[in-house]
Formats: sequence, C-alpha cells, structure tokens
Amino acid sequence: MKFLKTFALCALLVPAAAFAAGAKSYQVTGKVLEITDAFVAVEKGKERWEINRAADTKLPEGIKVGDKVTIFYTMTAAAVEAKAEKAGTKKR
Repeated sequence: MKFLKTFALCALLVPAAAFAAGAKSYQVTGKVLEITDAFVAVEKGKERWEINRAADTKLPEGIKVGDKVTIFYTMTAAAVEAKAEKAGTKKR
C-alpha cells in the first residue's frame, strides 16, 4: 500500500516538475570578442555570437576580451505575429 501511495505522488509531481522546467537551455563556448552592459559577444569557429545580458547576469571576476568562456542561455520570444493563410491554399 505504501508503494502505491508513493507511486501516485510521483505520478502527480513529475509532470508538474517537467512543466515548471521552462524553456530548454543552451550553451556556447568561444573567445570573448566584446563585453557590454547589454551583451557578451564570443567567437565560435568563424561566427560571432552576441548573447544578450540581463541585469542580474553573473560574469566571472576579471573577465576580459580574449578569454575563453562558456555562456549558458535560453531563447525568449520578444514578439509573436500571426500570419494570415494565403487564399486558395489547401490544408493537408
């Protein structure tokens, strides 16, 4: 009986925890090209990546251009637009 109660509790909590987890997180590692109050730019391969900074984003003490860093981030929508479907387009 104790097993069933534990199982039932887990069955209720696991979906709630998954929902509360939020957006998927990502990371990028590269050489710091630029640091401002608004973003950190790193070079990954031959590409420049600019990652926005929030006011509470923590940076390592003494970080400077040229240092190798790993930035952890999530994607956040700034706006969402609805597009009308073209006339004559068939739904499949």
